Amino acid sequence: MSQDFTLPNGQQLRVLEHVSVTVGAGEVVALLGPSGSGKSTILRMLAGLITPTHGEVFYHGQPLHGLNPGVAIVFQSFALYPWMTVTENVRVVLEVLRLPPQEIAERTERGITRVGLGGFERAYPRELSGGMKQRVGMARALAVEPEILFMDEPFSQVDALTAETLRAEVLDIWSAKERSLSSILMVSHDIKEVVFMADRIIVLGGAHPAQVRKVVQNDLPRPRDYRAPECLELVDRLHDIITGSELPDVPASPVPREPGFLEPIPPVTAVEIIGLLELLETRGGKEDVFRIAAAANKEFGHIIAVVKAAEMLNFVDTPKSTVILEPLGKRFVQASAEDRKAIWRDQLLTLSLFKEIHDVLRRQRKHRVDRDFVLETIVIRLPQENYERVFQTLVGWATFGDLFVYDEAKDIVALAGAERHQSST
Repeated sequence: MSQDFTLPNGQQLRVLEHVSVTVGAGEVVALLGPSGSGKSTILRMLAGLITPTHGEVFYHGQPLHGLNPGVAIVFQSFALYPWMTVTENVRVVLEVLRLPPQEIAERTERGITRVGLGGFERAYPRELSGGMKQRVGMARALAVEPEILFMDEPFSQVDALTAETLRAEVLDIWSAKERSLSSILMVSHDIKEVVFMADRIIVLGGAHPAQVRKVVQNDLPRPRDYRAPECLELVDRLHDIITGSELPDVPASPVPREPGFLEPIPPVTAVEIIGLLELLETRGGKEDVFRIAAAANKEFGHIIAVVKAAEMLNFVDTPKSTVILEPLGKRFVQASAEDRKAIWRDQLLTLSLFKEIHDVLRRQRKHRVDRDFVLETIVIRLPQENYERVFQTLVGWATFGDLFVYDEAKDIVALAGAERHQSST
């Protein structure tokens, strides 16, 4: 399969090329890769939510037209109706199937019980923890008795201990004898997670167009222990594959960008990027990315995103698995607070999305636009990305650099004070 998206100037941007994914009966398959590598796009194509630009999706040997009837999806966001109880949130998807009332009641009760929410049937989402909300999402997906369960980073919004518990519970449900669920397709950037859960791991490269970099078979016996030597060995192997893709062995020569191309922005904060630079400064200007992840005590996939963000801003270079503080990064770390903002602002304007929004704001008489305008720009220009997450990252980076700010009360994005003064002089 290949997938193209149309840019506002009419040009076609290919985000996936010649990707072939098979989900067999009775297996757990994981799509592993950095942000922007097309993981969620592949999942949506296989679910029938997106039609591939080139190629075709088959379900039980027959071409798929429309939604995949054997699939249910658990999303990253909980996607619960806040005005409905747990029972009502599960039951609503069954009512669409026009099942008899008795069967709806039985499936609802069975789904809630299977995910350990017995006793919370009448609770509202506001009364539940993050882990419990995700359990409701799982119960809702399981209630339709799917053949294949699709999971789009379902554990990324809960704490580490809850995520570990939920992973084990999903595998228990999948391995139960009395079940309709045959297979699982999951999207993740957490290497330990896919090693723990998956039978087959499809590693995607992050460049446009993204392609399958490698397929790794995971034959480790279940139940698996994160700390077992064989698990750690596979984790290291996947680390090497990903860093070989995301942190190239030699500095890449500049590649001309296509007109209208926008770089996806890694979902990390300015504070995290600055923390990386300061850590590198204290360690002599360079450090191994694995040691950085250990020092930060965060998921390796997230650390890769922080490193890539710093690299986009020209603060670091990444030969092999080493992260090196560039001269600009060193100057940033040693600068005063005001000079840091100036350097940061200048680097943001080298990134297409920031420059585009900034240019629009400068052309406006009052130097502001509605939030919806920015969201629409993100949706159109980065259709494969989570637009809300991109917006939060965009505003966070821009606010730190005094480039533009978001006024939540007025729901507008406006030039920051210093920039507004410059544009009027």
